[in-house]
Amino acid sequence: MSAHTFILNGKRVSVDVDDDVHVLWVLRDVLGVTGPKYGCGLGVCQACTSHINGKAFNPCSVPISQIRSSDRITTIEGLPATVGKELHPMQAAWLDKDVAQCGYCQPGQIMTAVAMVTEAQAKHRKVSDADLEQMRNVCRCGTYPRIREAIRAGEANMPKPRRKKTKTKTKAKKKKMAAKGTAA
Repeated sequence: MSAHTFILNGKRVSVDVDDDVHVLWVLRDVLGVTGPKYGCGLGVCQACTSHINGKAFNPCSVPISQIRSSDRITTIEGLPATVGKELHPMQAAWLDKDVAQCGYCQPGQIMTAVAMVTEAQAKHRKVSDADLEQMRNVCRCGTYPRIREAIRAGEANMPKPRRKKTKTKTKAKKKKMAAKGTAA
């Protein structure tokens, strides 16, 4: 067994497990975090989707040996804290649109949706129909139309990424400085 340390839902955790144990089992069986669900164990159904460093990943197909101590893993349990509220806007949209039937796939669906919206926002665009078509999370109950509605509603309420401030001077400011005889 080896010691493995990483950040889970904002808190540093350490576990002693064999290097080949997959992250899903570390989360569920060792740490008691049961939001990510076991579906296929191959990363196909995506019921276990969580985030690593802000990007969607499937912990059922990643051995713990691939996780670095600086990695930040977020599960559905830690999602609200990322926006400082009781519910993340995507979770609220899921409830508003009454998406869940059995609910088994919903944590993975929500985590995938948040990552998709975050990625689109980083590119200064909205989630497209093509983005939604690329979602591969399996829903046994077939609530895909409500899932899409919820993603659109959640996207509208998710915080927008902060733009980095640049230190460029406007033309007017440069003209003013030139008139005063100072360097632009």
